[in-house]
Amino acid sequence: MLLERIYDEDLSQASYVIGCQAKGEAVVVDARRDIQVYLDLAAKNGMKIVAVTETHIHADYLSGTRELAAATGAQIYVSGEGGEDWQYGFEGTRLHHGDTITLGNITVKALHTPGHTPEHLVFLVTDGAFSDQPGYLLSGDFVFSGDLGRPDLLDEAAGGVDTRFVGAKQLFRSLKESFLTLADHVQVYPAHGAGSACGKALGALPSTTVGYERLYAWWAPYLATDDEQGFIDELLDGQPDAHAYFGRMKRENKLGPAVMGERAPLAELTTEAVRTGLEGDTITLVDTRPVDEVHTGTVPGSLSIPVPSKAATYGGWAYDPEQDSRPLVLLAPDQETAQDIWDHLVRVGVDDVTGYVTSLDGLPLERPATVSPADLEGMEHALLLDVRNKTEHSEGTIPGAEQLSAGRVLWHTDRLPRDGRIVTFCQSGLRNSVAASALRRAGFDVVELEGSYAGWLQEQQARETVGR
Repeated sequence: MLLERIYDEDLSQASYVIGCQAKGEAVVVDARRDIQVYLDLAAKNGMKIVAVTETHIHADYLSGTRELAAATGAQIYVSGEGGEDWQYGFEGTRLHHGDTITLGNITVKALHTPGHTPEHLVFLVTDGAFSDQPGYLLSGDFVFSGDLGRPDLLDEAAGGVDTRFVGAKQLFRSLKESFLTLADHVQVYPAHGAGSACGKALGALPSTTVGYERLYAWWAPYLATDDEQGFIDELLDGQPDAHAYFGRMKRENKLGPAVMGERAPLAELTTEAVRTGLEGDTITLVDTRPVDEVHTGTVPGSLSIPVPSKAATYGGWAYDPEQDSRPLVLLAPDQETAQDIWDHLVRVGVDDVTGYVTSLDGLPLERPATVSPADLEGMEHALLLDVRNKTEHSEGTIPGAEQLSAGRVLWHTDRLPRDGRIVTFCQSGLRNSVAASALRRAGFDVVELEGSYAGWLQEQQARETVGR
């Protein structure tokens, strides 16, 4: 049996390829939309992808299930559980609790584990050539290494009202009736790792076991004593902010993400073509340079996505394709880099990229407005905005600052003053650059705090030292 983990560091997301070498067939679970990695892996192992499936209707990225099925002719399998409101809007075989997908001697059994979402499935894998007992569990967003999938995303991202309490109860029951009934040796492969917003304390380990979680997970004592309310209280406390683009992902994944098909390589655009597009406000430039370089001068109205390897995350924060029809032009040193950035962007449904430019030479530039921590007190401003997570904000912030995380600012502009200056900060300045650029493009007067919160703390410490 082949069991291969494909991990996306950008979104902290894992997909899996399970293959039968004897029969030359494979199934892909929780695929992303840039599918070449799966095609290459199948070809390398002499396999044909015959099935694609997913654990649930995802919120943090756009599913590649339909994309991969269209490219390979594979059969789609999706959950049929969860009730009428949680049925997929595209064709595919519906899986219910106990249903199986068979590849030669390999059996992939679906188990319904509601809690994170009502329709959530996990896949219990048995390698029949080795044993008649299951040895692996693809746990999706149900059980992570050291944590559980948060049950509040339907409230945070899908417009639900207090669904978190029902979800938490369902998670407790799913653990008791499904997860803890499995043998200790069963290897658990979750759909996310550290850095994902789908839980509050995800471990960095790529896998765990049922036995290890039974003994050491934070939730284990609550299950051992049947303390459901204690479990619910701890589970719901301190969950991080959900990024606002999660709502769009949820809707599109339920209805069925658009199939892109084979994408032509991005074309390099001339400076003249880009300048014309900027003057006509028919394109949006994405500045991918480090923050300190952006602060030396960037194109007015451009979006700052300073780490190309996090283009999916930051692109999802800074650009809403449902509200902005202007295609993106990427700043990239070469076609290969531009293509890689585009691959990241399509993972969050930012598909409309018209080309790339290798330099800003010849384009209009301006320095984004900044203020030093030393000058902050003397600057007039309508709002001091902390764009870190609410958990970071609660642990300490600049006096008078209000909190709205970088992944939510573009969708909550009604909370921001249209008249007056907004001073923004994060921890070190990276997330702040993304949020500030998005707000400037939306017409707000934004000033970035140099060094952000870390810089402000240093300034405070320096003052205290001088004052002694």
